[in-house]
Amino acid sequence: MPIQALAARVIFYPTLLYNVFMRKVTDRRWYDRIDETVILGALPFRSMSEKLINEENVHGVITMNEEYETRLLCNSAEQWNALGVEQLRLSTVDFTGVPTLENLQKGVAFLHEHRKKGNSVYIHCKAGRSRSATMVAAYLIERHKWTPDSAEAFIASIRPHIIIRDSQHQVLESYYSSVNDTRAPESGG
Repeated sequence: MPIQALAARVIFYPTLLYNVFMRKVTDRRWYDRIDETVILGALPFRSMSEKLINEENVHGVITMNEEYETRLLCNSAEQWNALGVEQLRLSTVDFTGVPTLENLQKGVAFLHEHRKKGNSVYIHCKAGRSRSATMVAAYLIERHKWTPDSAEAFIASIRPHIIIRDSQHQVLESYYSSVNDTRAPESGG
């Protein structure tokens, strides 16, 4: 196991507790609606399932976490399925991980399938700040033909505490190139 993946495992619970603490003492929300389809958020604890389904119309979940991060606190794919929610896991290492171009494509295709059905999709990592924000940016890039900078700025206008790292921005640049057609990019917002 690479040292970065090992370090992410060691600090998982302390940093999760930090996220819970920040939610309690600041104005950070656990999740934010980005558009009529996408909700960007932190770990969807089992206790949140009913609210997400009944109040937010969530019928899809994209999990950017590795399996160990969700094992104890979140629904498994089978538990989500029993609730009528489809889960797509696109495992990405915390802190240093970058979603692959292939995983961004899978996630965006999943989002469009649920969008066609009128469903909401909850996209999450541990804190809803980096891995999942990268996935949301890819969706906005594909949907609106926005540049990565425009997509990131739009997300930050709704969820100011996101952090898209340079390596994640680079994969978004590659994703933008892969979906860019002859139309000029629209501005964010």
